[in-house]
Amino acid sequence: MGLALRDSERHTYADYLSWPEDVRYELIDGRAYLMASAPNLEHQDVVGEIYRQLSNALEGKPCRLFVAPVDVRLPKADESDDSIDTVVQPDVLVVCDASKLDRRGVRGAPDFVVEVLSPLTASHDHVLKRRVYERAGVREYWLVHPIDRMVTIYRLLDGEYGKPDVQELSGETAVGVLEGVSVAWDDLVRRLPPPEF
Repeated sequence: MGLALRDSERHTYADYLSWPEDVRYELIDGRAYLMASAPNLEHQDVVGEIYRQLSNALEGKPCRLFVAPVDVRLPKADESDDSIDTVVQPDVLVVCDASKLDRRGVRGAPDFVVEVLSPLTASHDHVLKRRVYERAGVREYWLVHPIDRMVTIYRLLDGEYGKPDVQELSGETAVGVLEGVSVAWDDLVRRLPPPEF
C-alpha cells in the first residue's frame, strides 16, 4: 500500500506553496504524494522520544535538530527554489551546515534523517524516499519499525547506500554521523503497545 498521488501532473515547489495548508503533500521528482492523516499515538511517541534524546545529546553543539513538519527542499543541481521538484518532510532530521537553513526550512540534504514507519508509509519510505535521500546525499538514514521493533540503517559511502544495517530496538544504537550521539530503545519499547497480529 502506498501514498495517493494528488494528480498525474508534474509539480514544483512554486506549485506546492500555492496549495491549501490544510492538506500536506511531499514532492518526489515532481509527483505530489498526499501525506497520511494524523499519525497514530505509537508513531508520535517514537518520534517524540527520538527527538527528545537527540535534543539532549545535541545541546550546545552546532548541529540543528528538527521534527516534522519541516520542508526539506532537495535540488538536483543549482535550480531556484521555485523550480525544485522534490520536497519532503522527514519525521526527524539533523542539519549540521547552517547555510542550508532558511525561513522556509532546509535547502539541501540533512546529515541525518529518521522516518518512523506505519503500514501506510512503509513502502514509500523504504523505496521512494530512500532513493531520494541517497541521491541528495543524506549521510545517514534510519527507518524505525515500531511494530516489528527494528531499525534499518543506511549509511552513505562513496555516494551510495550499501547494504543496510538492521538492528532490534534494544539497548542503544549509535548515530554514526553524530559523534557521541545514540538512541536508547528499552524504555520506549516497554511502553509501546504490543504488536497487533
